[in-house]
Amino acid sequence: MELIRGRHNLRPRHRGCAVTIGAFDGIHLGHQAVLSHLKQEADARGISTTVVTFEPLPREYLRPLEAPPRITTLRDKWPLFQACHVDHVLCLPFNERLRQLSAREFVEQVFVEGLGVQYLAFGDDFRFGNRREGDLDYVRALAEEFGYAVAPTATLEQAGERVSSTRIRAALAEANFDSAESLLGRPFEMAGRVQHGQKLGRQLDAPTANIALHRIRSPLHGVYAVNVSGGGLTNAPGVANVGVKPTIGESLEATLEVHVLEGSPDLYGERLTVRFRHKLRDEQKFPSLDALKEGIAADKASARAWLADHG
Repeated sequence: MELIRGRHNLRPRHRGCAVTIGAFDGIHLGHQAVLSHLKQEADARGISTTVVTFEPLPREYLRPLEAPPRITTLRDKWPLFQACHVDHVLCLPFNERLRQLSAREFVEQVFVEGLGVQYLAFGDDFRFGNRREGDLDYVRALAEEFGYAVAPTATLEQAGERVSSTRIRAALAEANFDSAESLLGRPFEMAGRVQHGQKLGRQLDAPTANIALHRIRSPLHGVYAVNVSGGGLTNAPGVANVGVKPTIGESLEATLEVHVLEGSPDLYGERLTVRFRHKLRDEQKFPSLDALKEGIAADKASARAWLADHG
């Protein structure tokens, strides 16, 4: 699979493909069904598949503090796209230049001139162009002129409702990880590389691995029982805090801090994957570091007990 960053990196070999477009946040079961359909249509035509997506996502660019929290970062999506047998991912930088394109200019410059699209799988709820005039009917109306076939992406339902990123965010906000897993088709995880922090955890008997979330907003907030993999660990029991560390100075960007309950592994520089299992409590501001230390000790005990009972 190849990541193509921006239209300027498109080459003649990328033309003549089956295309779909969207945020693909989570790459949930609905997205997987779309990508499976795209692969079938591409194989029938003997062409490659291309997913067009954006970074940042349009709503993050336009209203960053109001945008939905990310389920997956672009780095998280990479192995998920690979598992769906996607050939190319065209990541368009969403900026003022792209925002100003009309729907027709977008079709001409991206789909036709850039990708030479032969088949377009298009969501019935996706909009594009500076007046949001581009939709399924719009790309259908241009299909004959530009010589591509177009079809709506299938809607996948579960329990009588559409599988969507919105449903997954709602499940995560309620710490309903079983529901999130049923919609994603896999456990909910966050991943990232361990970086140096303030090393305050050592003073609190809970050394932590600090992981930048690379999200404007996080879908989780609070303290959780987790399993940690990476850096020599496999599903190691742990306790994690996702938030802005209110006791030691709030920041705007949420971070993930993970304490491994067994051993004292050196994880600096390692890429860890954290699987969230159970919410222990909301994030809170303690009146002192001593009170924080007592709270962390209680969290460690609660996480250890829950994970021992649930495997």
